[in-house]
Amino acid sequence: MKSISFSGNKIIIIRTISVATSNPMKNTTRAFLLSIVFICSAALEAYCQTISKEELIFLTADWKGERFPDGRPKVPMEILERVKNISIEEAWGVLRNQGYHNQYEGGWQMIHDDMPMVGRALTAMYMPSRPDVEERVRKRGQEEQSRVGATNSWPIDELTEGDIYVADSYGKISDGTLIGDNLGNSIYAKSKNGVIFDGSLRDLEGLEAIEGFNAYVRGWDPSYIQEMMLMGLNTPIRIGKAIVMPGDVVLAKREGVIFIPAHLVENLLINAEFISLRDKFGHQRLREGKYTPGEIDTRWTDAIKKDFLQWIDDNPDQLPMSRAELDAFLKDRTW
Repeated sequence: MKSISFSGNKIIIIRTISVATSNPMKNTTRAFLLSIVFICSAALEAYCQTISKEELIFLTADWKGERFPDGRPKVPMEILERVKNISIEEAWGVLRNQGYHNQYEGGWQMIHDDMPMVGRALTAMYMPSRPDVEERVRKRGQEEQSRVGATNSWPIDELTEGDIYVADSYGKISDGTLIGDNLGNSIYAKSKNGVIFDGSLRDLEGLEAIEGFNAYVRGWDPSYIQEMMLMGLNTPIRIGKAIVMPGDVVLAKREGVIFIPAHLVENLLINAEFISLRDKFGHQRLREGKYTPGEIDTRWTDAIKKDFLQWIDDNPDQLPMSRAELDAFLKDRTW
């Protein structure tokens, strides 16, 4: 057993095992290293299912704005409202250009495919139930955190307006329904938003009746949740091939869901809004026959740039940002 220090926490590597196997073709030996790492903050010894405020600030240190009391980045509501108007492709392109390749996940079923969702991620991680662990988690939550009810309701207690409850429930469908219409009503009352679950829901008709509520899930099932336990609340999680940090800005549309790191959202927003503005101009000019597709789809000439800026002056209602923001952005833009 080995113990090392990490950002004020203690990481305990339980064991490293080397296993030898024979290759009949080359008669060689391969080593397989198996390690299990547990991170437990000294500040949260009473509830290790939630990382500490200090650890969350450390992991999201690039965010310089306001935070919730638990350390989660608090992206302003006015920014969230603007994010609703950008496309998945625009957000994806900006993130890829900045080296963020693991922020998108597709393949969802939705209650309403015409109702996009935008909000701050409040994360939860579920695992298959193990009676001794589940009993201790539940008892500690009840005694030391005044938690009530089943553990799948505990993340709902933490929701604030503008949040989206994002859960890794490892794709479980039958007996993996994290919520029904009762909890759905509570979620919407607290967040004015919906959920994104890498798993399933029940009570589709009841959830559909909640005006403004939407859900992105892997499937629907009439069963109720069984053999699952909450093992992470307000922690980093994985949704399919995407990593999600608490406080990430979630943009969910028909194509899929993209998780935008909080510290990148304002820069991403102005870039995406500019791309959308360029596209509107380009589409209009193509319909008018003023330019060829090749002229619009490649690096613009000075004449097209001049025409674009004049188009902006003539159509100020098309600007999703202030003119001052656009002018400041264009100073460093290479087109």
